[in-house]
Amino acid sequence: MTTRILLSTTSYQDTPGPHHALLESQGFEIVRERGPLPESAMLDLAGEFDAFLCGDDAITRAVIDKSLPRLKVISKYGIGLDKIDVAHATSNRIPVLNTPGVNHTTVSEHTFGLLLGITKTIIDNAIQVREGKWVAGWKKPVGHEILGSTMGIIGLGRIGKEVAIRAKAFGMPVIAYDPYFDEAFAAAHDVKRCASMDEVLLEANVVSLHCFLDDTTRNMINKDKIAEMKDGVIVLNCARGELVVTDDIRDGLVSGKVGGYGADVLDEEPPRAGHPLFDAPNCVITSHIASRTYESVERQAMRATNNLINYLNGDSDYIQANRFE
Repeated sequence: MTTRILLSTTSYQDTPGPHHALLESQGFEIVRERGPLPESAMLDLAGEFDAFLCGDDAITRAVIDKSLPRLKVISKYGIGLDKIDVAHATSNRIPVLNTPGVNHTTVSEHTFGLLLGITKTIIDNAIQVREGKWVAGWKKPVGHEILGSTMGIIGLGRIGKEVAIRAKAFGMPVIAYDPYFDEAFAAAHDVKRCASMDEVLLEANVVSLHCFLDDTTRNMINKDKIAEMKDGVIVLNCARGELVVTDDIRDGLVSGKVGGYGADVLDEEPPRAGHPLFDAPNCVITSHIASRTYESVERQAMRATNNLINYLNGDSDYIQANRFE
């Protein structure tokens, strides 16, 4: 029987690169869908595939159950696994593969794009200029330097480390919290270790989120935590939208307690019309593109494809996020 693959990540499909030829060369039957797919769509498709090559599709307990016994492997095009019921996959001995180490440069650069866009009012001013609203003299918008501002990083993994390196290059003191803190990296790059997330929030002028979404981090930035932060703090989120309580960050922006919010992710994607952050002041939202450059897509797609092919062919060169007892 021909191996059937459900390919549902649109970024993989839409970006040219050698991953297309590699996948096609295997003789698989490839069914293409435009994700991210909700649970209802995944349930309609489940049960007829040997493997998922997925993005942020809802691969829930119900989807996994319906996919059995045919489903052999889930290959995630990306790093975060919060949309996959990894525990249930593990209990059914289904490997969940992912692609760490492929997009840390890209995401860290995007993080600084958001920061500079906010502090220098680049986005708003560029739009005004296109609309013929060039202003001169004292009416020109005034931004802020980031030199000397304290960068607080929550999650000092691969991406957090790259943000730290760039922050130091901009002359920013860096503090960070991570439960698995890398002391050697911190010593080499003069990063101060914080004992808790709250310590970061109290001391930082800029708070950048680079942690996974799970039950301990969901809604971690809320009205109580915002109250702890410095007045005018800038919050950056290139991780997951659900790390932040949307209404609370909006209230902070409206009151001025939060000086800016730059995010590549939202609590609902795609967002509904009239999302609360769309008309919030000093707020820059991009459409989950931080990891999407031609360079990083090729790295990520090749790793996800090789993970899938190698696992199915019995080759040990794949990255598995879950482990079986």
